[in-house]
Amino acid sequence: MLINKGVAFFYFFTERLIVEVLMSYYKVLGFEREPFSTSPDPKFFYESHEHEVALTNLMIELRLKRGLSVILGDVGTGKTTLSRKLYQLIGAQEGFLSHIMLDPVYSNEETFLTSLTRNFEVEPGNSGVKLLDLKEALERFLFQKGVENNKTIVLIIDEAQKLNEMTLECLRVLLNYETNEFKLLQLVLLGQMELHSKIMNIPNFIDRISFKYTLNPLDENEMRQMIEFRIQQAGYKSNMHIFLDEAIRQIYQHTRGYPRRVNMLCHKALKKLVMKNKFVIDEGLIKEIIDEDIKQGLQWVRQPSVVA
Repeated sequence: MLINKGVAFFYFFTERLIVEVLMSYYKVLGFEREPFSTSPDPKFFYESHEHEVALTNLMIELRLKRGLSVILGDVGTGKTTLSRKLYQLIGAQEGFLSHIMLDPVYSNEETFLTSLTRNFEVEPGNSGVKLLDLKEALERFLFQKGVENNKTIVLIIDEAQKLNEMTLECLRVLLNYETNEFKLLQLVLLGQMELHSKIMNIPNFIDRISFKYTLNPLDENEMRQMIEFRIQQAGYKSNMHIFLDEAIRQIYQHTRGYPRRVNMLCHKALKKLVMKNKFVIDEGLIKEIIDEDIKQGLQWVRQPSVVA
């Protein structure tokens, strides 16, 4: 009986130790922080050629106060991380007032406009007609901040494919506020490809798009650079490559360069590396993870890239 208790305690202690190690596996491997988190941390934003083009053009559009920009892309192409990076860049500069909307689902016009006034700290009037008060308050705000105070007011909407027709019409009306020289509201929409069909059905909306761009997956070389970039950003200082070339090729073949998929697979690979007490990630380890995902029904279906 004592032996059984001792064995049970040993396994319990071992399992706890393994769990604790895996919870901070990145420290075991020489990282200061987790390198392949799927959270949209701007510090881990890798500027591929397409992301650089999108970000540069967005900043130009905002500075020129052109009004409406739309970024499209399949799931996992980096739209959310791009939105956070853009928001960070704007916040670091003078002359901008900005807000980022992460889940743009609203049941009616009043709820949507109330959300905008609150986030931009706009005080509505008291005429007794709330919807009218909200519209007039936003109009006054845009003219005061945009014209009198010479500010650039920016609204970034992530997951913009969730916008319904009513909300898009509200945004269209807000884009009508302008001087002879520029738009008073700068609107950046980032959404999945279905957003394109939504705005195509609103002619007066699509005509206002000043910049439209579609993000595609990374090519193999950019994917390799992204992996190395995130490893360096996480504080890895060794000269030894953790991912062998054969592993990189296998990762690309499986993920097709979609950043989110790459990060998820690399995260699993690092955990497996610790569990197996190995030093490098080779093709066999990646294939093992892929096989496990297939058995668990977690394999990905390749999505076609759509170019704007």
